[in-house]
Amino acid sequence: MFRKPAKPRPREVLLKVDTLDVPVKIVRERRSSIRFAVGKSALLVRVPQFLSDQEEARQMERLQSWASQQFRRHPNIRERFQPFSYKDGDEVQVGARTYRLRIAFEDRGSHRATLRQGDIFLKLSQQEHPLALAKAARKLISRVVGADFLPEIRQRVFEINDLYFQQPVQRVSLKYNSTNWGSCSAGRNINLSTRLLFAPPEVRDYVIVHELAHLIELNHSDRFWKLISEVMPSFEEKEKWLRKNGHLCEF
Repeated sequence: MFRKPAKPRPREVLLKVDTLDVPVKIVRERRSSIRFAVGKSALLVRVPQFLSDQEEARQMERLQSWASQQFRRHPNIRERFQPFSYKDGDEVQVGARTYRLRIAFEDRGSHRATLRQGDIFLKLSQQEHPLALAKAARKLISRVVGADFLPEIRQRVFEINDLYFQQPVQRVSLKYNSTNWGSCSAGRNINLSTRLLFAPPEVRDYVIVHELAHLIELNHSDRFWKLISEVMPSFEEKEKWLRKNGHLCEF
């Protein structure tokens, strides 16, 4: 039986970009060009299979400059590579609510977070890399904060729906999502990112209106934007706010 040869595993190194130690995955493959990209947990470099070590080193210098430019243009990308910086006793301000962090590092294979009387108890694996810890902590904190805010966010979704759309809504979810602000599924579920909790109420309302409008128009057609403008004539100001300040909406 013929089997395709296994693809070579990417080589992983650390690259100093400004003040950050950023993971880099170097992929050698059959190609004639060199390509840089930003992955979820590392910078990606795709290079020709037989590139010399000297040329690879030169490309890493180019990558360093390229990544620095990306971090300046897109602060949210830089945030992706910030090491774990939370400390026991830190406070996290979300809207009018303040949460105090209680952090414990344990010999465990997974992480856990619970909320009790305004304190977020984080039990983190001491085996994790600082970058992985930062990512895990953000998700855990956002999960418990999202659960705390969900009743009022759900109420607001139904208020706006009753006022303007009168459409069946199956479920409202509030969870950490770094790729979009919200979504509307074919099952009529409204999903909102916990990052919206850091946005002004009117901006949050815009995202809710946007997703509710998808219950009528499952696209971004002219009819869809007409629905949006009828409900919120100033919606473009809210989109502008998200583009300009979205990187600040992070745990």
